Amino acid sequence: MALLKEGDKAPEFNGINQDGKSIKLSDYAGKKVILYFYPKDNTPGCTAESCNLNENLDDINNKGFEVIGVSPDSEASHQKFISKHGFKFDLIADTEKVILEQYNAWGEKKMYGKTYMGVLRKTFIIDEEGTIVKIFTKVNTKDHTNQIFTDLEL
Repeated sequence: MALLKEGDKAPEFNGINQDGKSIKLSDYAGKKVILYFYPKDNTPGCTAESCNLNENLDDINNKGFEVIGVSPDSEASHQKFISKHGFKFDLIADTEKVILEQYNAWGEKKMYGKTYMGVLRKTFIIDEEGTIVKIFTKVNTKDHTNQIFTDLEL
């Protein structure tokens, strides 16, 4: 699959959220979307990133954005993650890694000299027409909302 870049049309996806409900990008037509990909529920960096977005959700929504998180965790894992931290946005259970691959968020990683396949932490900002306006590949997990707002000059 070709590497996505800013200005590209965001790929349509159809995933299942924490409640077993189908979530499609087209459900958000006419809205701006913060689509973030993270490796694993209840891990330090992923928790910091998700909590930061949730803590700033009113401000994010007031600026016209919806937030959707995607990881390869199960619906049950997402339910526990949401319950523990009180998230007010959907998390998609991409257990088959279909959406992760569509958005080039599944790939080769290296740790301690070993190479393996895993989730590449990325955030896509998608406008009302479904165009990718910004891709964050170096995510500040502790202050991601401010990182997004600063970069977009919001």
